[in-house]
Amino acid sequence: MFTRTLLLLALASPWAVAASAGADLHQRLTVLDSHLDTPMQLARPGWDIRQRHRYQDDLSQVDLPRMKEGGLDGGFWAIFTPQGPLTAEGRTLASEHGLAVLARIRDLIAAHPQDFALALSAADVPAIVSRGQRVVLISMENAEPLAADPGRLHTYYRQGLRMLGLVHSANNAFADSATALPQWQGLSPAGRELVVEANRLGILLDVSHASDQVFDQVLALSRAPIIASHSSSRAITRHPRNLDDRRLRALAARGGVVQVNSFASDLLDNPPNPERAKALAPLYREFRLAASLSPAQVADLAERIRQTEARYPQAQATLDDYMRHLLHILEVVGPEHVGIGADWDGGGGVQGLEDVTQLPRITERLLAAGYGEVDLEKIWGGNLLRVLAAAQAGAVP
Repeated sequence: MFTRTLLLLALASPWAVAASAGADLHQRLTVLDSHLDTPMQLARPGWDIRQRHRYQDDLSQVDLPRMKEGGLDGGFWAIFTPQGPLTAEGRTLASEHGLAVLARIRDLIAAHPQDFALALSAADVPAIVSRGQRVVLISMENAEPLAADPGRLHTYYRQGLRMLGLVHSANNAFADSATALPQWQGLSPAGRELVVEANRLGILLDVSHASDQVFDQVLALSRAPIIASHSSSRAITRHPRNLDDRRLRALAARGGVVQVNSFASDLLDNPPNPERAKALAPLYREFRLAASLSPAQVADLAERIRQTEARYPQAQATLDDYMRHLLHILEVVGPEHVGIGADWDGGGGVQGLEDVTQLPRITERLLAAGYGEVDLEKIWGGNLLRVLAAAQAGAVP
């Protein structure tokens, strides 16, 4: 009896009640993430998105059962292309890679129409959610697949592309990266033309991974609001991928949105560890070959990554670190200009926020910080859909 009484008291504690209320609210909200790298998982032999997986086993963070548990209604599924050499061969490989990933996303929808549906506009999303399907909006991370033929943007648009990230971790034909020495001093001439054409088609422009100069130039050139689909705060962590407060305010002043990222190195300052980086580099290259790896080989790779990280330990980012970035950005620009783009399956995730099942924890933390249901509706999807609708409203027939 005494044990049962203690249990009832614990369940009735303010924190337990708040957590329960947060979980209930979270499931009622339309929860969208602006940067899902899950299409990389779809190429794995034997990997089924309808089955529940564990990060510890196969390094995946998103599947249908976990989306349901975490209340994730969908979001932007990224056509990610690793940056290769700026040569004819590199452009050819990027072109072929991008189209292959696009086909993979479209095949997901065609193969599982009861579970997933393509959204071509912001207006499509509520009906998809109401039917209990997961929302598939299509984005591109790194425009290098367009380098050989920028006119192929129209092909991607016809197949559902609605957000375009210009660059990734190295400079490409269109723009300078935040993590490379400047080549174009911002946008290249081809990059400027691509921005104009994306505006004309109503494709939302994404400045995550772009240099400060690219950010400034896209913001000035774009006729529509823009988005940072997975970025964090430079005031908290001085990583070049993050946005400083001045640029956050400039983005918001133009109606844009910053979607806060959970990539550990963006959230926490760790001193350089060359030995760790050298040891992990070949394992991460191997991870990019997952389309040719069996489930047993992926499990072995996951274990080798864990062992290497343990051999070269460093401070681990946590949910507290993530919330520090999210709350700071909310304070700077307000809940009308903030969302979530955690970089799931692309390196995102921190202790306490390891996969999408734990998304309700963000809702609980935001409620505890004083944000209400209306704010949460905006943060979890409303702002993302607003900025997409604004980009589409500016399209020129």
